[in-house]
Amino acid sequence: MYYIENNVNNYHKWYLIDAKKKILGRLASAIAYYLMGKHKITYSPHIDCGDYITVINAEKIQVTGNKRKNKIYYKHSGYAGGIKKISLNELINNYPNRVIKNAVKGMLPKNKIGYLILNRLKIYSGKKHKHVAQKHYILNI
Repeated sequence: MYYIENNVNNYHKWYLIDAKKKILGRLASAIAYYLMGKHKITYSPHIDCGDYITVINAEKIQVTGNKRKNKIYYKHSGYAGGIKKISLNELINNYPNRVIKNAVKGMLPKNKIGYLILNRLKIYSGKKHKHVAQKHYILNI
């Protein structure tokens, strides 16, 4: 028995996505797809074979319906009365990166590989990013 090595798909590519006027859920599912490496023929759920994703213009993301004012994000400190809530509109205005990161995090596996995969997601609220040295392939989603 012998093993065939395919060096073409053993490295991580860098992709650039412009989030301007994109729907949040559709964008997040596409990002999760590329982060996990499901677009490659060598995909396997137990192997980390995904790519790096750089997202720009995160503050210009769109949502459908009344989610902008009705959707609430909750977090709890662990102490009695320690619940905090913030609406999606406030989150987009104050921390636009967290909106996309939370949406993508919910679509990734909840294990060690899933948390490693999430570290390959780079989100920026403007057009400028600090990964200009990498050769980015532009994804039109």
